[in-house]
Amino acid sequence: MRFQTELVPATLIRRYKRFLADCRLEDGREIVAHCANPGSMTGLAEPGMRIWLEPNDDPKKKLKFGWRLVEHEGGHFTGVDTSVPNKALRAAFEACVVPGFEEYTTVRPEQKYGEGSRIDFLLQGNGLPDAYVEVKSVTLSRQGGLAEFPDSVTVRGAKHLHELSRMSDAGHRAIMLYLVQRTDCDRFTLASDIDPGYAVAYAAASGAGVETLCLGTHITPAGVQVGAPLAVII
Repeated sequence: MRFQTELVPATLIRRYKRFLADCRLEDGREIVAHCANPGSMTGLAEPGMRIWLEPNDDPKKKLKFGWRLVEHEGGHFTGVDTSVPNKALRAAFEACVVPGFEEYTTVRPEQKYGEGSRIDFLLQGNGLPDAYVEVKSVTLSRQGGLAEFPDSVTVRGAKHLHELSRMSDAGHRAIMLYLVQRTDCDRFTLASDIDPGYAVAYAAASGAGVETLCLGTHITPAGVQVGAPLAVII
């Protein structure tokens, strides 16, 4: 998935009201950028961080910049836009390059299922059980190389695990897919101390046959691509 316009570097001044960020461009101008991330963004919103913004000239958009990346030491990046994982994964599923899903030829995003929920992807293929795939964007890392989810309490996330369990009980494939939007991590675990309830829901879902898949990403200011599976330590 390539960004629609070329990203520009900036320095973060502050993030506030969850969806707004004051930034300083390299030419000295101070602007307000949209932050497409309602989470806590722990460790990713410190004043002075080098970030990357996507400009736009859409007259329908009030803000002319969107915050897309955080740059870390060593040339690593974290993607902070929570809409990116589904866009990148859709391209990967349609190209049949996601491990374990190469034979699924029909990709149906945002399908209604369960109790008033929508599954991120319903995958179908000749002679194959339907595959219900729920996607979570992972950006938290409190220990070198280790990605964690969630970064805050998520009742909605626990509900999704319950819904997946019901799909598994009905004979379908049910997959909890964690996409790590960081290039500095090679392992994944649950942040059980942040949300013990989610960890309990995950254990119940796993016991009900829900599969877990964690994928890395290749991130540059040009775009985001789905990478190889990461080790899951739970």
